[in-house]
Amino acid sequence: MNEEQRKALQSLKTCRGQIEGIIKMIEDGRYCVDISNQIIAAQALLKKANLLILKQHIDHCVKDAVKLDNGDEKIDEIIDILSKIMK
Repeated sequence: MNEEQRKALQSLKTCRGQIEGIIKMIEDGRYCVDISNQIIAAQALLKKANLLILKQHIDHCVKDAVKLDNGDEKIDEIIDILSKIMK
């Protein structure tokens, strides 16, 4: 596991804890704005994890594919992912 993957995994584990906390907040009838703020925090962690995974993909998979002159497919994958993120 490389550094990006390690950091992404940590973000995802933290997010999992936040989501469990959000579920408990809803079950306990907590204030809606407080719940919404926790959801925003969890989304930020998911975005961070996704960016770390994409960085790892570019640093390794895409670079290797470009070196072997077959990087077009990998670049298209990245463009597809970026278009989803930007929606």
